[in-house]
Amino acid sequence: MKKVKTHFKVNGKPVELELEPRRLLVSVLRDDLGLTGAHQGCDTTNCGACTVLVDGKAVKSCTMLGVQANGKEILTIEGLAKEGQLHPIQKAFIEKQGLQCGFSTPGMIMTSCWMLNQNKNLSEDEIKRMLHGNICRCTGYQGIVEAVKYAQEMMKKQEISKQ
Repeated sequence: MKKVKTHFKVNGKPVELELEPRRLLVSVLRDDLGLTGAHQGCDTTNCGACTVLVDGKAVKSCTMLGVQANGKEILTIEGLAKEGQLHPIQKAFIEKQGLQCGFSTPGMIMTSCWMLNQNKNLSEDEIKRMLHGNICRCTGYQGIVEAVKYAQEMMKKQEISKQ
């Protein structure tokens, strides 16, 4: 199969690959780039374990072809921490026990990052609704919802302190 030259940024770093047009972005991230945080869990877009941000939007990377990422910016769980400091969402998931086995955690965190980049004043019901496309089989979700609420408060405080 003919390969297609593809250029994009992952976690701020430029990437150039020749990809088969049928390869999924999740496979490119995991197999070609060694970024194993996004998991291929269901192959049906139901679980959200493969969620990454593409140009700032939450995308299930098991439904996007790698060649579709051409010219785009991708943020994975591996790129969320900056200069050795965990992102507030990562800290909140640890502090509020929003994870258990960890399989779905990267997708939950990336979806939460997208949500809070859109709106830092989400109600509990809005958080639950926006996380609807992510499945966790271990936690029962309450810790996850509490983590998102806590991250929301931390991010608001960071914004205030920057002013």
